[in-house]
Amino acid sequence: MNGFILILPIIIIRYGIVSIFGKQASKRTTFFPPREGRENLAYWVYEISILLIMIVLFFNEADLVSLINFIGLGIGIIGMILYAISIVHFSKPNISGLNTKGLYRISRNPMYIAFFLYFLGCSMLTNSWLLLSILIIFQISVHGLILSEERWCIEQFGEAYKNYMKEVRRYI
Repeated sequence: MNGFILILPIIIIRYGIVSIFGKQASKRTTFFPPREGRENLAYWVYEISILLIMIVLFFNEADLVSLINFIGLGIGIIGMILYAISIVHFSKPNISGLNTKGLYRISRNPMYIAFFLYFLGCSMLTNSWLLLSILIIFQISVHGLILSEERWCIEQFGEAYKNYMKEVRRYI
């Protein structure tokens, strides 16, 4: 099976599900807060690595012949489900605009975690060390983006976000 098929669920979830919740939800999911210094580098590494992930998937074949492939399928499905749920929760913030419900009660960044799990599963399905290497670089850049998002959220939401940070972990 061509790895291109593995790109489709992410596109459908990212643009299909979000569009159900309207333009405001679409705007929220594509928003990156203003970046400073190294955060700009993290952003560009993020953008380039996501593009490389898509290209590598496009030119790889997914297999279901070994245990690692089946484990990858399971991890990918879990990642896809978590990604869809986190997109829905992100699309419906509380009145102040802060997300603290659903998966956001467990992690401040469930979309990024789900994205990582999904593409980890894809790397196992395609037996691609190259994809796994790009995914690790991607995840390092995501950490830089998360730090910039946290800074922005503190500026926007003040004490409410600081309290949220004390109650809910950055990842898991």
